[in-house]
Amino acid sequence: MLKTHTTCPPNEVMHLLSQLLLEEHVGSRSATAELDQRLTKISRQQFADLVELASTNHVIVRGLGAFLGRVRETGAHLPLDWTNEALTAERARITNALCFLEEICAAFEEEKYDVTVIKSLDHWPDLGSDLDLYTNANSEKVISLMLNRFKAKIASRSWGDRLARKWNFLVPGLPEAVEVHVGRLGQTGEQVGIAAHLPGRARLVVVGERTFRVPSVSDRLMISTLQRMYRHFYFRLCDIVDSAALADAGNIDYLELRDLAHAAGIWEGVATYLAIVSDYVEKYRGSGLELPSFVLASAQFGGAELYYSRGFLRIPIVPQSTSLYGSQLTELFRRRELESTARLSLLPWLATAAVVGQKITGSDKGVW
Repeated sequence: MLKTHTTCPPNEVMHLLSQLLLEEHVGSRSATAELDQRLTKISRQQFADLVELASTNHVIVRGLGAFLGRVRETGAHLPLDWTNEALTAERARITNALCFLEEICAAFEEEKYDVTVIKSLDHWPDLGSDLDLYTNANSEKVISLMLNRFKAKIASRSWGDRLARKWNFLVPGLPEAVEVHVGRLGQTGEQVGIAAHLPGRARLVVVGERTFRVPSVSDRLMISTLQRMYRHFYFRLCDIVDSAALADAGNIDYLELRDLAHAAGIWEGVATYLAIVSDYVEKYRGSGLELPSFVLASAQFGGAELYYSRGFLRIPIVPQSTSLYGSQLTELFRRRELESTARLSLLPWLATAAVVGQKITGSDKGVW
């Protein structure tokens, strides 16, 4: 299903990690002789590469758990401290982050500000690299709360941050940034419909011994689609594993998802996102997701378009992603959502400025 990009051959560590995750966590386990043989011969450097890639893709707990279980089954005599050291450090990071996250959410609730944790907890028992929150509260009140209650500092804001109406707060004692989205979602803040209804559709989940408000399954998938198909143009392995687990558990109401995504102008992007996940899962476990025919009919492309580069599974921007962008822009204009249309129309200029900035300064942070 995946094709080899001409300048970036498939990465063997990504392949190994995908095998471990998709056989262990998303479906039936086919204990292939190839995988077992590779694990018994893995070197210290290869293991270090595996840990680094798992961390970048937010699957370190699940990935190393699968690795450890598989090694024990094979009877390989690999030093357990390789795995234990990495897992201990990651679990300590997660515990610290969740403690702060609970306190921050409690502070919002004390002030009667709605707050929903988006993206970060989708990967549990793993955790994202920052803590993302959404609120409809007044931005000045949010800033005051974070600065006064948690002695936070506001990180430098890019053009994209300002359009999207989000702030990154640096909290003492918390290595992860706290990213708060206020009243808008999407790369340019064009998604006000999804945002406005997000708190009302939110649900409670228990994470460890803590309880948090998180988006509904449909909202969660739309947020993931906005992030992957309309902003970053790459998938992390956590996106594949998380979404496949939702589908396999029967937690996705595809009719509701279609209606909500249509209203947001991103149904084709959502359908394409699901088709990509299904194709990638099929490559490793032999069967994809049981997607309704109307999802597959709306998908613009699938996993065959993915290619590996710099630690991620990437989506070609031209023509695949630009086509989805054009569809979203056309739908917003058709609905006469003029402010959102104007915001979204700035995206190509932002992307161009980011590329130029990357070439000149080595970073696109001031733009993107």
